[in-house]
Amino acid sequence: MTLASSQPPAPAAAEPTRRDFLYLATAAVGGVGAAATLWPLIDQMNPDAATEAAAGPVDIDVSQIQPGQQIVVLWSARPVFVVHRPKAALDALQTPEHLALLSDPNSTVRQQPDYATNWSRSAKPEFLVLVGVCTHLGCIPKFFPQPSATDPAPNWPGGYFCPCHGSKYDLAGRVFLGVPAPYNLPVPPNHFPDDKTLRVGENPPGSNFDFGSVLQV
Repeated sequence: MTLASSQPPAPAAAEPTRRDFLYLATAAVGGVGAAATLWPLIDQMNPDAATEAAAGPVDIDVSQIQPGQQIVVLWSARPVFVVHRPKAALDALQTPEHLALLSDPNSTVRQQPDYATNWSRSAKPEFLVLVGVCTHLGCIPKFFPQPSATDPAPNWPGGYFCPCHGSKYDLAGRVFLGVPAPYNLPVPPNHFPDDKTLRVGENPPGSNFDFGSVLQV
């Protein structure tokens, strides 16, 4: 005769919430407030389930993103990094010393639409929009915007570091020389329908950029 187990049944796994698909990276070039105070902003920018299922455009109110702050949204089942870059960070991206560290400083490999094939890799220099998937093996790079002598790597200029195999990208998503990742982080279709709205997943009028044409994501 089989005895019934006295162990209580394992609790059912909690259903994922919409918040699981959107989080705030609180590291910043400038100062940011406590993460707890920013949860309303996160929830407001979350796309609904129907939008996620259709991989439709995602609208973000960029007027609420402070200089130096990053948010992450889900578009087409991919994490998308959106960063409000302050002037000091933009200036640093253009120095000859910095460009000499990069594998593809001029974005010659098609990892972005034509309207982001420029020094800032963006439609508006102050707002960086990237698909946050390392071009080496598909890990999600971490956001380390502050320059540092030691962390997360020696002589760190600020940008993205992939903890899986050490690939490095700058604050334009451009890959560094001598790391495993072969290409810059891809830029998704995006545009600004008005001064405070970023729309991820849709090209500006007159552009037919197909995200499937990027070399690697």
